[in-house]
Amino acid sequence: MKTKEDETLTTVSAYAATSATEPLTKTTITRRDVGPHDVAFDIHFAGICHSDIHTVKAEWGQPNYPVVPGHEIAGVVTEVGSEVTKYKVGDHVGVGCFVDSCRECENCKDGLQQYCTGTGMVGTYNAVGRDGEPTQGGYSGAIVVDENYVLRIPESIPLDKAAPLLCAGITLFSPLRHWEAGPGKSVAIIGLGGLGHMGVKLAKAMGAHVTVLSQSLKKMEDGLRLGADEYYATSDNDTFKALRGKFDLILNTVSANLDLGAYLGLLKRDGTLVELGMPERPMEVPPFPLAGMRRSLSGSMIGGIPETQEMLDFCAEHDVAPEIEVVQPEYVNEAYERVLASDVRYRFVIDTSTLR
Repeated sequence: MKTKEDETLTTVSAYAATSATEPLTKTTITRRDVGPHDVAFDIHFAGICHSDIHTVKAEWGQPNYPVVPGHEIAGVVTEVGSEVTKYKVGDHVGVGCFVDSCRECENCKDGLQQYCTGTGMVGTYNAVGRDGEPTQGGYSGAIVVDENYVLRIPESIPLDKAAPLLCAGITLFSPLRHWEAGPGKSVAIIGLGGLGHMGVKLAKAMGAHVTVLSQSLKKMEDGLRLGADEYYATSDNDTFKALRGKFDLILNTVSANLDLGAYLGLLKRDGTLVELGMPERPMEVPPFPLAGMRRSLSGSMIGGIPETQEMLDFCAEHDVAPEIEVVQPEYVNEAYERVLASDVRYRFVIDTSTLR
């Protein structure tokens, strides 16, 4: 039996954060040897998610520095383990927000690994794998992942545009599917950013009537081009009067503390407001607009492996892809600043070719 000392580790270049205040810098990390059920692949593109920034800046708790962020990962298989049946060398594949889970709890068995109640899902970065080693993410040249947590990217989706689907795409697809968005349903998307623009595209492809609720009208032309049927500024109080009781489903993609009473008032009877953004402060929920029309306030977090694969296949079938700006790895710190300034339309994707 091979021991840990016998492993042949692969060294790859990466960009890592070493503290909450220092810029990300180039470094090297090691990837484990390919085990019987592992898939190794060269990373071609890695999306920049706002949660990468939250983690790096220690806004969601103290990370285990150094940490290599990135959980929107797309690439090409270079090696598979002796017992791998799902993939072969040359396949286009991706990895999203997690690389393992307990595999035994009810949620894992139901294909909802993101809600694992055993060990909890093992994050693609800033977590600890089964081997006891820290997980490191996609701002790197290559990665090794168990085949059961690898996604197949359809050939019709370019790898650079596939990467953001592994978080931004599934984060919106999952609640849209769960709350049955489709013909005859009226869906509102709060915020037109990296998440929100995917919500518009996916809800429209599902056949729903789509409205964007944004602070201003400065992105209105974009929103309508991306598929929105209507676009309203939430800074205008008349918006909340005009849209009262209009929506079956509202997806909130922003991380600000909104006036939930005002937004709940936009729901029809039995409508649902789903929180996808993660505000830093607790939300205040007024009871009367919630109870008055039997409305619901809920939340959703990414998707499991089966649903993420369904999302990728849906995007291929309906020609849905994110709007991206491809950058080089050394631009990552400037990209972070631009994300914080909302100066990206709509997702940065790192070309990791120089890290391979």
